Amino acid sequence: MLYRLFLLIGLTTLVSYYTAQDLYIKTFGDKQAPPVLFLHGGPGYNAANFEGTTAKALAQKGFFVVVYDRRGEGRSIDSTALFNFKQTIDDINFIIDSYALKEVTFIGHSFGGVVGTKYLQQYPDKVKQLILVGAPISFQETFQTIIESSEKIFKEKEDASSLNYLKALQKMDKTSIQYSGYCFMYAMRNGFYSPKKPTQEATFIYKNFQKDSLLFPLTMQMKQPPVMGFWKNENYTSIDLSTDIEQLVIEGNVIKGLYGVEDGLFSKKQLKQHAKLIGNNNIILLENCSHNVFIDQQEKFIQYLVDWCK
Repeated sequence: MLYRLFLLIGLTTLVSYYTAQDLYIKTFGDKQAPPVLFLHGGPGYNAANFEGTTAKALAQKGFFVVVYDRRGEGRSIDSTALFNFKQTIDDINFIIDSYALKEVTFIGHSFGGVVGTKYLQQYPDKVKQLILVGAPISFQETFQTIIESSEKIFKEKEDASSLNYLKALQKMDKTSIQYSGYCFMYAMRNGFYSPKKPTQEATFIYKNFQKDSLLFPLTMQMKQPPVMGFWKNENYTSIDLSTDIEQLVIEGNVIKGLYGVEDGLFSKKQLKQHAKLIGNNNIILLENCSHNVFIDQQEKFIQYLVDWCK
């Protein structure tokens, strides 16, 4: 398969544009170091926030870090993308084979955790461990959490109009893309993706990242074709990985979790369920931290990666 490699930022950073595969891929660090593959959230999003804030810092701790945008998402422009797990998994295999990666640690952020779980089910021998980072296990439970938390906020504000909209939302078809879209809108509106009191470290990282004229604007972009595609093809808004993860753990696969205590997508009950599935010793809940764990608590995030990958 044809591809071109462009050398950027010295000898340790490569960005690859695969003309046959239409994938945007960028790597950081020594290719001989333990490999880490970042799977971004979405559908419809990209890896720009991790790439621009954390990938280089993680590589400097002795990892070969690979980030990419899924086909048809972000910078991986492909008008023929199928938006299903089969093609997504094939693309991951393409990346792994192209770089001759062995025993890869997957960082599955948000929807990327779903992708990582699906991959692990098919190719357990290629994965050293899957780290779920702010990743939903049951989307429907997450939607219910968003609604309940939003309702509490609106009641405290005595916002009758918003409460009426919430009542209407709860009468909608919960499997519809409109239902999930409204739930995520309320999560954004009510600040569920950000800690109330970010650390000085996180504040510095965010401010510095906002100066990046290439990557930061990408974090504001959400493409709709992948959202609709994964909904139509995989019914992703109704996915519940509980049984899948339970079986993977029984089979001896290593799954760990890093979640922010202030991540509004998850209730305390959900996080306890996550811990029960993957093991209490395998999940870390970080204070002053929300959905973007790798930014909100970057130093701790990287240290856990170092400890777990020894």
